[in-house]
Amino acid sequence: MTWASWTTTGVFAGRGGVRTEEAGVLSGDLTVHTTWSGREANVAVQYSGGSDWFTVTGSPVHCASEEGSRVLHQVMVDAVRAGAAATVPQDIPTGTGRGGAEPA
Repeated sequence: MTWASWTTTGVFAGRGGVRTEEAGVLSGDLTVHTTWSGREANVAVQYSGGSDWFTVTGSPVHCASEEGSRVLHQVMVDAVRAGAAATVPQDIPTGTGRGGAEPA
């Protein structure tokens, strides 16, 4: 099975935080984690230094490539920083010419 993962620590959520399935909206100093397994990406967050992970609303999402999931991870880091109850986008743009996704 093909898979990849990325983790970014010290992401301070902007006003309105990030929406999760298990705990509602989280804010403050968070860690963002994205795991890709073949055709799907899962995005989760936790309070930095915490032990519990929370699924970001909209996750998992179809993602055709490892490169696309890396782009998705950065999109999510930026979205968490922006706040406004960030969720995982359901329409990940493609078209880099390398089989991945690119931000809109």
